[in-house]
Amino acid sequence: MSVVGAQPFIKPMQSPPSVSPGIQRRHTLPASEVRPLNTQDAISVFEIEREAFISVSGECPLHLDEVRHFLTLCPELSMGWFEEGRLVAFIIGSLWDQDRLTTEALTLHKPCGSTVHIHVLAVHRTFRQQGKGPILMWRYLQYLRCLPNVRRAVLMCEDFLIPFYRKSGFKVLGRCAITVANLTFTEMWYPISGHAYMRRNTGCL
Repeated sequence: MSVVGAQPFIKPMQSPPSVSPGIQRRHTLPASEVRPLNTQDAISVFEIEREAFISVSGECPLHLDEVRHFLTLCPELSMGWFEEGRLVAFIIGSLWDQDRLTTEALTLHKPCGSTVHIHVLAVHRTFRQQGKGPILMWRYLQYLRCLPNVRRAVLMCEDFLIPFYRKSGFKVLGRCAITVANLTFTEMWYPISGHAYMRRNTGCL
């Protein structure tokens, strides 16, 4: 799956301030950057995820080996928000090829699928309550519109998170067939298809 045309969405969120040639810069890291994740980011991803989910539900959507698994198979379906080189929020997804999620969707990546399964969205505790989660989700959904074979995004969440995802445009699909320990989930979806005009006019094709 080519993502070259989608690169306008994966760039620093703001340009670093100009510096006089006579002034030495202390570092060259952008103040704020959004980019795909890679396996070198896996430990930072898992640390944020573990802190965010274990305290609330007692379960992580992805274990460390599963994080590495998806960042190896489909890094282009991940997105990380970095502040001065530090990961502060992320999304990890993979492709799925069925109408509804099943247990296999938790670990499989289906390269020929047209549905992006969003496994996890998490924000570092220091950066919560700043709107970073919704902003990153918005950027991620815009990015998915640049992938010509993607038709929709799906996720499963606990009921208390339904209002959060509804604000991002997701709709309830129904009860999810997947259970984890004693947890049950609602499946939600977001339409990606029908954006041919947008693809033509953003250099995505």
